[in-house]
Amino acid sequence: MTVKVAIVYYSSYGATHAMAERLAETAEKQGAEVRLRHVRETAPAEAYESQDAWKAHVDEIADRPVAAPEDLEWADVVVMGSPTRYGHVTSQLQGFIDTLGPLWSEGKLADKVYTAFTSSQTAHGGQETTLLALHTTFMHLGGIIAAPGYTDPLKFADGNPYGASKVTGASSDLDDTDRDALDHLVTRAIGVAEKLTA
Repeated sequence: MTVKVAIVYYSSYGATHAMAERLAETAEKQGAEVRLRHVRETAPAEAYESQDAWKAHVDEIADRPVAAPEDLEWADVVVMGSPTRYGHVTSQLQGFIDTLGPLWSEGKLADKVYTAFTSSQTAHGGQETTLLALHTTFMHLGGIIAAPGYTDPLKFADGNPYGASKVTGASSDLDDTDRDALDHLVTRAIGVAEKLTA
C-alpha cells in the first residue's frame, strides 16, 4: 500500500517552506504519495508588503497549491508545520485548523498519523511549545502522534524529541542537522502508518 502524506504548513519568510519541501522530497523517496500544501496568507497586504523578505515569499508561493481540509481527509500521514508566534502556531495556520470542524465532527480526521515541525529566530523562541500546541490539536482530532523521540542517535544532535525544529537566526537555509531531523521525522511517521495498515 502506498502511504499518502499531506504536508500542510505556513511560512512567512521561507524557513518553514524549505523544511516542508525537504519533508516532501524525503517522503517521495520513501515511495509515498505526497501533497505539499501551504495555508493561505491572511495577514493584511500592508503588513507583508512592508517587509521585503515576507513579500518575496508570498510572491514565490502565490501559484502553489493551497491547503484544504480535504487534504487531511485524503492522507494517511499529516505533517503540519508553523513558525512560532509567542510560543504558539501562527494565526494563519490556526485559521486553517479552525476550518477542520466539519471533518472532525464526522470522525474523518481520526486514526491518522500526525507529526509536526517548526522554526524560530532563536533557540529558545518557543519551538517546543509550538510543537506541543500542534500535538494538542492532533489529540483533539483523534490522531496518532508519531513524535520522533530519541529513536535515532541523530536526535541528540538536534535535541528535539517533539518534532523537527530549526533555528533560523539570519538564514533560512537548512544545514545537515536540520535535514537529518526532517528526514527522520517523516520517515518515522510513514513507518508508523505502514505498521498500522499492515
